[in-house]
Amino acid sequence: MDHYLEIQLRPDPEFGAPMLMNALISKLHRALVEMEATDIGISFPDYSLSPRNLGGRLRLHGNEQRLNQLMEKRWLLGMSDHAICNTPQPVPAEAKHRIVQRRQVKSNAERLRRRRMKRKGETYEQAAQAIPISIEQKSNLPFATLSSRSTGELFKLFIDQGEPLTAEQPGAFSSYGLSKGATIPWF
Repeated sequence: MDHYLEIQLRPDPEFGAPMLMNALISKLHRALVEMEATDIGISFPDYSLSPRNLGGRLRLHGNEQRLNQLMEKRWLLGMSDHAICNTPQPVPAEAKHRIVQRRQVKSNAERLRRRRMKRKGETYEQAAQAIPISIEQKSNLPFATLSSRSTGELFKLFIDQGEPLTAEQPGAFSSYGLSKGATIPWF
């Protein structure tokens, strides 16, 4: 990952930065799926835990050719009034590295019970005994609210930007540009 490009959201009186970032991530996801890309990662330079938000900038990381291929797909169509995008730039030599990954939490015991009932053929009482309400977890991580293309339901994509590391760790990225082990340059 020797290049990056940055997308800066413009202030908009009608749409807040979180709503625009949700749309941006959703459009990027569709483009990465179409490209079958596992070599493009993302990061959020303005990411904040307090107040909890992803910020107004999205960085895409990869090699120059691959980033140009992505931008040729015109996936940002419809966002031109809301975002400014630069061309791929070389990563600064002094960049550290960081893992940016999805974090999932068990946030809905009812959903988990329904799933268990379907999977194991249990009654509601059996599933409720196996999955108590106390298993529910909450996350304090920033997130994007996205719509599932398969079910149409909204879900929260919680994003954890790990601590800066001194060495790059190679690996694959998901169709959201996130990885459990691969790093992106951090500067």
